[in-house]
Amino acid sequence: MIQHTDATARPTAPAAVFDWLDEAAELRSRAGLTRTLRSRPAQDPVLDLASNDYLGLVHHPEVTRAAAEAALRWGGGSTGSRLVTGTTALHTELEVELADFCGVEAALVFSSGYTANLAALTALTDPDTLIVSDANNHASLIDGCRLARAQVFRAPHADPVAVGAALADRAQPRAVVVTDSVFSVDGNAARLPELSAAARAHRAALLVDDAHGLGVLGPGGLGLLAAAGVAGGKSAVATATLSKSLGSQGGVVLGPSRVVRHLVETARSFIFDTGLAPAAVGAALGALRLLRAEPERAERAREVARTLADRLTAAGLLASVPDAAVVSVRAPGPQEALGWAADCRRAGLAVGCFRPPSVPDGLSRLRLTARADLTDAQIELAVATLVRTAPLLATTAR
Repeated sequence: MIQHTDATARPTAPAAVFDWLDEAAELRSRAGLTRTLRSRPAQDPVLDLASNDYLGLVHHPEVTRAAAEAALRWGGGSTGSRLVTGTTALHTELEVELADFCGVEAALVFSSGYTANLAALTALTDPDTLIVSDANNHASLIDGCRLARAQVFRAPHADPVAVGAALADRAQPRAVVVTDSVFSVDGNAARLPELSAAARAHRAALLVDDAHGLGVLGPGGLGLLAAAGVAGGKSAVATATLSKSLGSQGGVVLGPSRVVRHLVETARSFIFDTGLAPAAVGAALGALRLLRAEPERAERAREVARTLADRLTAAGLLASVPDAAVVSVRAPGPQEALGWAADCRRAGLAVGCFRPPSVPDGLSRLRLTARADLTDAQIELAVATLVRTAPLLATTAR
């Protein structure tokens, strides 16, 4: 017998199924967590302390020329996944030079640093693996942990003792210690020698995202792994992005040859992703060669960061002590951070604004990224602008 429903009982109107999104947006707005896209012109007149162009190479003539020449020769796109048609001789050339620069056996280039981290974490772990991940790791590492089939232990931030204890207590036959080299919000470096020692003592692999270290830390910008004496180790793997110090776009995994071979054959974010566009490959290759020719750029970026932090602290603001090229300045709350960043922009200074969920609740701040090409006069202008526009309580925010 057919059951007839009440004609007045209508299903939810299609237009109403996303009403909850408007309610969620209103809640974010009240909390000062609204995010918007803002287009910028090619020649932005503001002083830029918001980008990750640590070495000042994004607009360098040799880098832009290399990008243009690669596009003219290889085309606007890579045409497919790297295992089908997306690997060019230029990709291979970049990988060879990156591996040589970083002192590792092999390198594998991805379309972004995000996909490189997803690949490393999902392909190098399985249900018989314990991942020990720093609590302050970047979102791409966190998402890689979530996608991995392994058990994940969230270690307290910068606590090698807790990492060692987790490794010692594990039941799994394999383990991977995962950390940023430089944490992108506060700019502090990982305690890599101690982490490496803990990993070796407990037969664990070490996976380090050197996104904010490559080009800035170590001799000539070789990165934190080189500075800590870990680069080239048989149980260490590094990931990095090409979009920061190398002024381009893309990501890379660096490590033993058998690790790279395994990623080529098993990493889904490599196998099923379109290869990095030739222009980005060319730009990264041009920037890498510039860094090798001008290694002093790395030290200058660190010097600029230290100067910014010293000047801001002397003015009474709560600035972090930078280990690399990132300086954060505390704000009283998310609304104040947002307003402070907006006031800086109106005054001609672009800064990053970090609020939950990018940072824990109560830890909103502005983030400044030092650049090797900033002049002393520009540094002083940036400091003066930040101090002049600082909200009330910025000097006592905790």
